Amino acid sequence: MPACNCQTACTPTTPIPPRYRKALWAALVINAAMFAVEIIGGLQSGSVSLLADAVDFAGDAANYGISLAVLAMGLTWRARAALLKGMTMAGFGVFVFARTIWVAFSGVTPEPLTMGAIGLLALLANGLVALMLYAFRDGDANMRSVWLCSRNDAIGNVAVMLAAAGVFGTGMGWPDFIVAAIMAGLALSSGLSVLRQARQELA
Repeated sequence: MPACNCQTACTPTTPIPPRYRKALWAALVINAAMFAVEIIGGLQSGSVSLLADAVDFAGDAANYGISLAVLAMGLTWRARAALLKGMTMAGFGVFVFARTIWVAFSGVTPEPLTMGAIGLLALLANGLVALMLYAFRDGDANMRSVWLCSRNDAIGNVAVMLAAAGVFGTGMGWPDFIVAAIMAGLALSSGLSVLRQARQELA
């Protein structure tokens, strides 16, 4: 039996299903593309929830890249990657809270039709990603973090569409601010959940 070393981190490597790797690559490409779409749409519409979702798409694309990088490594390395992703998710939540407060005091009212159209496109994209990753939701901390990212995104897209309807109906920006704050709370709680499981796997 070979001795443990830093490369193996003294943990056995769990076989990774080939279709999980393919799903991660597809998720990375989809999230990177939607980041560009939502950044442009968020700036044009003045929607903080769209910008928040765009930042989330960027973070998810980076997280999928990290997951692919550590996929063939031992559980310890995957748990360390999950720690990084958990901190990223929690950090995203704090950022969106701060951004929401700033925009709320600036008095900007977003354009609801752009919000709704891009929210629907993002929902279709994230629904596809969530469907591809659903079978791996109960894996290790790294797999769990990937699943939570896709689930949170789909929930966030529905919320953005509801915010667009609220802005359209009221002519005010507060529905956009409320949805952005909810998305921030979801990201923060999910990040903390991933951090807890990753620490347990490292213990």
